[in-house]
Amino acid sequence: VQLVDSGGGAVQTGGSLSLACKVSGYRITSGCMGWFRESPGNEREGVASISKDADTSYSYSAKGRFTITRDEGQNTLFLQMNNLDPDDSAMYYCAAGLRPCLSAALQSANHINIPHWGQGTQVTVSS
Repeated sequence: VQLVDSGGGAVQTGGSLSLACKVSGYRITSGCMGWFRESPGNEREGVASISKDADTSYSYSAKGRFTITRDEGQNTLFLQMNNLDPDDSAMYYCAAGLRPCLSAALQSANHINIPHWGQGTQVTVSS
């Protein structure tokens, strides 16, 4: 199983970025997928998750600004991030096979069973 994260970059406050996670060796509709982020000195935390039935869940900071979607044909997971803030600066990681699923967006990755990770993509938001 391989997850390849892309789409990070540097933007100013209020800007947008779209992250992508290209997956091979695992069908993204067969299980739960999610996005996590980690900044220096902090635990890796959930941002958004999507179940195999396409139910979604978001962290409190992501709700209303971020949208998690998937493209079954491309076997790719996406995270659209709008109205970015410097507090959103972090390394963002795609994950596959999360258990539990929808609550993963609301807690530390340490509390979730996550068998597959992407390599991460850096997001930097300047004020």
